[in-house]
Amino acid sequence: MTPYSQFDNFSTYCGDSIELRKVINGFVDMVFADPPYFLSKGKTMCINGQYKKFDKGDWDQEKPLDEINKFNYKWIETCRNVLKPEGTIWVSGTFHNIFSVATCLQQLGFKILNIIVWQKSDPRPTLSTQFFSFTAEYIIWARKSASHPHFFDCKKMEEINDGKRMPDVWQIPIVRPWEMKCGQHPTQKPLKLLYRIILASTRPGELILDPFAGSCTTGVAANLLGRRFIGIDKESEYLQIGHKRREELDHPVIAERMKKLLQASPTEPMVMVNHARKSTKKIMLEKGMCYLRAGDSKGSLLVKPGFERLQYVLLHTNGEDCHLYKLKSRGTFQIWTKDTLVQHGFNPMNAPYYIVLHFDSTKEIKISKELDLKAKRYSYVAKIMPISELI
Repeated sequence: MTPYSQFDNFSTYCGDSIELRKVINGFVDMVFADPPYFLSKGKTMCINGQYKKFDKGDWDQEKPLDEINKFNYKWIETCRNVLKPEGTIWVSGTFHNIFSVATCLQQLGFKILNIIVWQKSDPRPTLSTQFFSFTAEYIIWARKSASHPHFFDCKKMEEINDGKRMPDVWQIPIVRPWEMKCGQHPTQKPLKLLYRIILASTRPGELILDPFAGSCTTGVAANLLGRRFIGIDKESEYLQIGHKRREELDHPVIAERMKKLLQASPTEPMVMVNHARKSTKKIMLEKGMCYLRAGDSKGSLLVKPGFERLQYVLLHTNGEDCHLYKLKSRGTFQIWTKDTLVQHGFNPMNAPYYIVLHFDSTKEIKISKELDLKAKRYSYVAKIMPISELI
């Protein structure tokens, strides 16, 4: 177990989490774990004529169920030994590992409190056509003992849920571009997810352990909320990303901007971020209207969560030359045929039906934040994001 990063209230170590007693003398208040899901199979797929391999790493390779059970039992038992009697543990997963985790938790005496469904409001496309689209992950929340009451800030959860009781289904976007400026972990969780978990189940000053720390999303969220953090991971390259992310928090302006993004209200107005070719965008700006394909090429309509709060549209060309405007009507859209768009001077090519949004092109809104809309993949896919990420 080798010390890696040491900041105020933030410590990481490179090594096997099974050896965590070497670096933790006392007890921790909460554990968050994002263990291997064991879903990598070493297979390749042909996408747009290019063969791509979808493997997270050797640590994520598919294993027999008995090996998965032994692995989960061992690390959970180790974490249990350093968790306070009233402490809680959160474990994320998919069907590949989450049932094993639940069984191990119960075998070790934990009391399961909730199974949170993290519904990704903007999931990446599911490439295979043999399944329903994968849009959710699951997070088990359990306390160490059935007899010791745990801490839960129910009131705070109601405050961030527009005054209503927080449900066990959370609609949270996947990792935003600004969270990956220091580098990216293949299974990186969004800061907003960890921010909510830590806010719900810990008090300021308490100590949080992440035995599979990766790029240290847990640690960044913990420090933003005034909690202490210990993270362990076998891969030094990911701990280096975590080190850089923690360094960012020493810049007050950056830390404050992160807090504002994470504290965004669920009723916050949303922005349709839409790529358009330069020639098409010019016509859109002249006519005060933009369009995007209504679902797939067969014309199916896809309306993502947050559309009802849509108030703005941002037009860009492959992440550049951005223009922001307010819609004439909140949360509404029209469906036009390809022929109708042609009559208005456009040349749509991908589908028979399109979503059409009308905006006031005479009043462009100044974008006050540095944008990073050009992704390695999916730069051309329309996205919905909170207005606070732009102004």
